[in-house]
Amino acid sequence: MESGDPLVTAEWLKDHISAPDVRVVDATWFPPFLNMKKTGRQAWAESHIPGSVYFDIDAIKAGGTDLPHMLPDPVMFSSRVRKLGLGDGNRIIVYDQFNFFASARVWWMLRVMGQRDVKVLDGGLRAWTEAGGEIEDLPPVPVERHFTARVRSDLLKDAEQMLAASKSGLHTIIDSRSAERFSGEAPEPREGLPSGHIPGSVCLPSDKLRTPAGKMKSAEELAKLFPNPSAATIATCGSGVSAAVTALALARLGNWDVAVYDGSWTEWASDESRPIATGPA
Repeated sequence: MESGDPLVTAEWLKDHISAPDVRVVDATWFPPFLNMKKTGRQAWAESHIPGSVYFDIDAIKAGGTDLPHMLPDPVMFSSRVRKLGLGDGNRIIVYDQFNFFASARVWWMLRVMGQRDVKVLDGGLRAWTEAGGEIEDLPPVPVERHFTARVRSDLLKDAEQMLAASKSGLHTIIDSRSAERFSGEAPEPREGLPSGHIPGSVCLPSDKLRTPAGKMKSAEELAKLFPNPSAATIATCGSGVSAAVTALALARLGNWDVAVYDGSWTEWASDESRPIATGPA
């Protein structure tokens, strides 16, 4: 069973970064609708924690679907992460340069594939530099390492399972999008996609889980946001990225079994046969 805090501090990483079993992963990703001037890969190439490899969620994804960055099959996943030097026996620390967005997603992906010793750097690159950590722009040369995938299907939900969960009410379904998108008042950033929410879900935007400094709120603060942190929970969002921030926050509260609806609203709302609810968050 996983336990403890799913996050590490910059000070912890500074003390352990030279350990032979520690691997650092930069997972920076910017949502396309923000029209950022650079990509996550470019941000990593310009400055990153020494030795960190870049995990691109838009490259390590399933093929044969129009849905963005869906979880790939274990064979493809293992092949890609091996080339990043990530494998059995490693302690993996994931960070990003944009508010936990993809670092939480990569943390969740690795756990779905059976990696047990994976943590997220609280506060990301900003916390690292504020703690006096060095940065570099040199690409590392990872040594390929064997990665054994042991898929945890309980951490992953599809559309049919979400429909059943919506009807049964046996799971708490938490939507990480903004209140305006959840209620149907604001348009979705993806053209042609209606806004609203899965019936029976509740809204808790992922930005409510962070402090102004970009760190995850404390367990005491997070406990006030979740009415029942230990409940069987499924997290959803726009495309399965910020939902993982919810899963990360609940792991901090001791609930390590939160599942993520991988297709999230992009998949749900693209099928007119699926019910869509609107109204106050």
